[in-house]
Amino acid sequence: MVLQWLKRNKSPAAGESPGSAGEGDGGGSACTGDTGESLDPGILPASLPENPPSPGNPAAARKGFLSRLREGLDRSRDQLVSGMERILLGRKAIDGELLEDLEALLLQADMGMEATRQIMDQVTRQVERRELADPAALRSAIREALLEILRPHVQEWVPTKGRTQVLLMVGINGAGKTTTIGKLAARWKSEGFSVLLGAGDTFRAAAVEQLQGWGQKVQVPVVAQGSGADSASVLFDAFSAARARSVDVLIADTAGRLHTQGHLMEELRKVKRVLTKQDPSAPQEIWLVLDAGTGQNALRQVKEFHEAVGLTGICITKLDGTAKGGMVAAIASTLPLPIRFVGVGEGVDDLRPFDAEAFVDALFSGSGA
Repeated sequence: MVLQWLKRNKSPAAGESPGSAGEGDGGGSACTGDTGESLDPGILPASLPENPPSPGNPAAARKGFLSRLREGLDRSRDQLVSGMERILLGRKAIDGELLEDLEALLLQADMGMEATRQIMDQVTRQVERRELADPAALRSAIREALLEILRPHVQEWVPTKGRTQVLLMVGINGAGKTTTIGKLAARWKSEGFSVLLGAGDTFRAAAVEQLQGWGQKVQVPVVAQGSGADSASVLFDAFSAARARSVDVLIADTAGRLHTQGHLMEELRKVKRVLTKQDPSAPQEIWLVLDAGTGQNALRQVKEFHEAVGLTGICITKLDGTAKGGMVAAIASTLPLPIRFVGVGEGVDDLRPFDAEAFVDALFSGSGA
């Protein structure tokens, strides 16, 4: 049931003044409720549905996720672990040539220069201290060195009840940003948080409809304007609505943009300024969505987006067959950013908090390490 909570002449929330927001001033965004109908900006669903989407059997869901993660890392496993076995085959001792071959293999597996250096430095120190003598033991040593790189980046984030927080999602076209937003909304709603979505991707014609489709699927309201509207204006309205209704988290979509497009990156900065104008602490989180198939180009994306808006986390999607798993280590070794979630498919349950142990286990599964 939809109830009219606030009339159009409702007093603005603290810190707002009608018609005086300036940059990113609200432009009459529509809010789509649980039923998918277009609602007046002064109308929102009165409460969360009584029966939110069920997460199902958690143990079975996790088992299925881990299985898909292993499948998704098949290519990376073949390149890294199978390659390692080929290099070690017949070797009787650890020498300089063997270490050089392993270093080259790590680079070919998209680990990047920094992660490769950290792993090989640790392995070399163990060899020098005579802690490693058997070439076969190198598999376990490399596995543990990789875990040491990834463990500090395991930092799950969840909304805080009683305070409206903004999660701004950014990334290039095709990375899976809108789909990730829908899955996050479903997850947090099932955990009892109130969620609102802001359709800030106004450049791509189908983007608003796609987000509204996710809103319908997971029964979460969406604030949107038509295609071509000002993104900052839409998200200004969405944040105003979220604050007025004490929503726990606003997940704000933005237009996909290449990190090399300076004018679009400046627009992203504008969106951030508009949100900060309403609440100096907003957006509380800014997450970059990365396609796991992009390899080393992902590292450049992270650096450029971080410089532009100050990222607080990363979501890695499409770990489902064409993934270049080494890029996870390349990013983790270069920037101190949490890896919040990873995705392995299109299902709502296919997005999970990053687990370094599970990731490395999937990468090395079947290797005997």
